[in-house]
Amino acid sequence: MMETEDSDLRKLLKEKDDEIERLKKLLTIKTPAVVEEKDIFVQSDDRPAVREKLNNAEISRYSRQLILPEIGVKGQLSISSASVLVVGAGGLGCPSSIYLAAAGIGRIGLVDYDEVELTNLHRQILHTEAKVGVTKSASAAHACKSLNSHVECIPYHLQLNSSNALQLIKQYDIVLDATDNVATRYLLNDACILANKPLVSGSALRFEGQLTVYNYDGGPCYRCLYPKPPPPETVTNCSDGGVLGVVPGTIGCLQALEAIKIAAGIGPSFSQVMLMFDGLDGTFRRIKLRGRQPSCPLCGTQPSITQLIDYEQFCGARADDKDKCLKVLDPAHRITVHEYNKMLETGSNHILVDVRTEVEMDICRLPHQPINIPINRIGQEESIATIQRRLTISEEKPSVVVVCRRGNDSQIAVETLLKCFKDSDLDIKDIRGGLHAWAKHIDTNFPVY
Repeated sequence: MMETEDSDLRKLLKEKDDEIERLKKLLTIKTPAVVEEKDIFVQSDDRPAVREKLNNAEISRYSRQLILPEIGVKGQLSISSASVLVVGAGGLGCPSSIYLAAAGIGRIGLVDYDEVELTNLHRQILHTEAKVGVTKSASAAHACKSLNSHVECIPYHLQLNSSNALQLIKQYDIVLDATDNVATRYLLNDACILANKPLVSGSALRFEGQLTVYNYDGGPCYRCLYPKPPPPETVTNCSDGGVLGVVPGTIGCLQALEAIKIAAGIGPSFSQVMLMFDGLDGTFRRIKLRGRQPSCPLCGTQPSITQLIDYEQFCGARADDKDKCLKVLDPAHRITVHEYNKMLETGSNHILVDVRTEVEMDICRLPHQPINIPINRIGQEESIATIQRRLTISEEKPSVVVVCRRGNDSQIAVETLLKCFKDSDLDIKDIRGGLHAWAKHIDTNFPVY
């Protein structure tokens, strides 16, 4: 017993020492002043100074792109006087913003409402272990300034919405959509149309990525292609679906390339064209998009949308990439992790059904030998038969407890099982908060992913 306590204390001491070292490193990081939401309305509307020539240091720094005939001195001067707003300092925003800084974009605005987390680091390459807990916009701005101190970087620690987006976007020449939710895509699209700014849009999920440029030289806007938002339950982000880090890295680099070409006067390659990238088979495809639609309610001949709206209401989903929390079950069919832990301690007769994928089951699992039935197979005859076989093994009818990663899929699974077993008195419940709640409240050593 004493040995276990000593081991726990040593582990806790090491964690505290590591935290102290991380905080010491943070003290050495100097970041540009962060702009809060209340301050964006008093920002000056000036632009980076228009230059007539490059100095010797700039000629040396940008020499490899200066000698490109498509860029040259004229193009570099245009790049240096351009301003780009990057919305999202995550998997797409990190690679795009660092390459914009490297190319010498005069002013880069970095918008993000979130703080750096450990789970970000495999794909959000401007953030480091020492910056865990720091605002993402400040972390990204620090990285960009560290690479190129002559570039102006403005971090905005805020969430864009219909009351502040237009004011901020008007201050920039080009906008990059590096976000991960549908509501913000519509918001940025509408604001860029109303402010007449080109929008370089990127997305990445699993092994796949997409890229296109909206509102450039008479090209279509997002609403021309998607007049209505998709049902919220059909939308998956990288937190739920996963993503290989280099995929948003690839798309983010291409977003920067498009923005640089626009700034230099070359023009983008993906206006009225969508790039489809498949990292699993290594293919790039160009898909021709339909042009601007005269019937579009935003950019058409007779627009009905003349101001920004409530985009969360319009899309039926939150304008962030945080974990969604479903509430579809009656409280009578839900238990807490504390209640389930009590069931384990008392040896309560039950069947545990884990509705995650087999890949996720390999990462971690609860005790009590769970049955693995992925959520997409929960209502199939074979799955129901598997549960019925387990029910018949026990002399006393057990209850059924369903678990998933966060407590969302488990609710959907319980709904399905209640319908399948509607003619029985089987007690079926899900665990609130899923494995994340278990790790937070019951077993702090349980893996979180």
